[in-house]
Amino acid sequence: MLTRSRSLMIAAWTTLVTQIVIVGTGGAVRLTGSGLGCSQWPNCTPESFTPVPEQGIHGIIEFANRVNGGIVVGVAVVMLVMALVQRAGKPIVTLAALVLGLTIAQALIGAVVVWMELRPDTVGIHFYLSVILVGLAAVLAWKVVVGPAGPRVAPRWQSLLVHAMTLALAIVIFVGVLTTGSGPHAGDGGAARNGLDPAVMQHVHAVPGYVLLALVLGVVVAAAVRGPGAHLRWSLALLGMILVQILIGIVQSDLGLPVLLVGIHMVFSVIITALGAATVLSLRPSVRADASTDVPDALDAGQAPTSA
Repeated sequence: MLTRSRSLMIAAWTTLVTQIVIVGTGGAVRLTGSGLGCSQWPNCTPESFTPVPEQGIHGIIEFANRVNGGIVVGVAVVMLVMALVQRAGKPIVTLAALVLGLTIAQALIGAVVVWMELRPDTVGIHFYLSVILVGLAAVLAWKVVVGPAGPRVAPRWQSLLVHAMTLALAIVIFVGVLTTGSGPHAGDGGAARNGLDPAVMQHVHAVPGYVLLALVLGVVVAAAVRGPGAHLRWSLALLGMILVQILIGIVQSDLGLPVLLVGIHMVFSVIITALGAATVLSLRPSVRADASTDVPDALDAGQAPTSA
């Protein structure tokens, strides 16, 4: 069994945290109307790499997000190098390489977003890729910190329930991006919207949200009945975050989409993505943690390991 160094664990956690934080700083760019605070890429203006006084606070906010993007790329490079040097294993090296490659791609998409003056479809792709990156970073952190998966002990019905929950989460985020693209926070006063009715889209967004809530409740009940223990803990954490997210969504809609609540809603969506990944992974106990307790318990109860 491979052991992970503390430095590799710190690198994995840092990778996940930075991928979440940049969603917050990117959201700040959009919600403050600073999406074109830097009119060029990679330069901020045709003549200057950094903001000039004429751009005011919008240039500073946009440039700060670009600097943060450089930090995220740097962390991803360090993560991959450490995984290679410490011979962390093919799954971890592959995940680290994916995170680095997609992070670089994300920077290039950011350039396209600026060049196309914040078209809602390009902005949406930019956010979708952030969700994917957070999900991959969460899996990476899990593999490093918790360890490789042990025997599959979940019955098929429980696995299908968890995967249905994952699909519902993906649909909620997809519809949420369309809803945001129809609303008032375009990133710049002159940026286009996607043409959908924001009042209608808020209701459309709520439908898969409540389906997701019902499925997560089902996952929690199933985990309470048959485990594994870690799976119950992660599914409860996911349920708590979704309940808070629903409350924020209702309040922000009633208050006319204040920027602070919209920003929190965006960040919470990727935190929920990370928790969703942990909930899925915890269904199959780790050989370093739950495997020593959950698997024997399942076998003692006469439940043969099944396919997850």
